[in-house]
Amino acid sequence: MKPRHIAILLAVLVAPAWSATKTVTLSVPGMNCAACPITVKKALTRVAGVAKVDVSLDRREAVVTFDDSQAAVGQLTGATTDAGYPSTIKEAAR
Repeated sequence: MKPRHIAILLAVLVAPAWSATKTVTLSVPGMNCAACPITVKKALTRVAGVAKVDVSLDRREAVVTFDDSQAAVGQLTGATTDAGYPSTIKEAAR
């Protein structure tokens, strides 16, 4: 096998060990109607690596579970901001 192929094979085999599933709670204070959570959820689910999104209008928050090797919290807050709903971290990623 060529050295390049070995490196690619190792990267594929080892990569899952470098990633972890994280959950973060985002405060989304601009949500104020029944359509807002739908828009926020849609924006967040479009971010690569996002596995689950639960949005609460009552609490004005979104709980997002994502693969930290594919997405970062900044991408999540950016997605909500781009959709018209700026957000901040309410709870640190765990």
